[in-house]
Amino acid sequence: MFIINSVNRKIIGIFPIFLIIAFGLLQCEKSLTESGNDELEWNKKIAVAVVHSHAVMLSQILKDIDNETERIEIIRTAIDSVRFYDDSSGYFYVYNYDCVNIAHAIQKDLLDSNLYNHQDTHGKYVIRELAAAALAGGGFVEFYWVKPGATGEKCKLGYVEPIKNTEYFIGTGVYME
Repeated sequence: MFIINSVNRKIIGIFPIFLIIAFGLLQCEKSLTESGNDELEWNKKIAVAVVHSHAVMLSQILKDIDNETERIEIIRTAIDSVRFYDDSSGYFYVYNYDCVNIAHAIQKDLLDSNLYNHQDTHGKYVIRELAAAALAGGGFVEFYWVKPGATGEKCKLGYVEPIKNTEYFIGTGVYME
């Protein structure tokens, strides 16, 4: 059950600002894609912008929260319903640096799972590489992952950033097929 408290009011108060930013970016993406520009490059820019804005927002909200259970509840609430890109394939995931899934907007079966040893169909240790990119300050990692509504793993370019002053990182990705 979700109870409105002062922290949840912070999320609710800040969230409309991020929706406006995301909507503006999506409109920009749509008009630029329609004019023939490279869709992947624009989707990468969208990924960087939305991940960065959510990393900053979560860092600010979590800075005064010491209770781990409450932190996780806040993270899950903040990312759960956010979707972006024209096909709604954009979503967030959050892991800790031990590769334990903290939140996933689509694959709820991953919650609390340790994916340290998870390999994609090409043998890449996906979450380890994402964690390393986040520890380096953020970056892109190419890997294979199940695309919502599709069968089998599809090539994905993930982007992650640390959530400052926490043991977490947040990411999203652009499906390339």
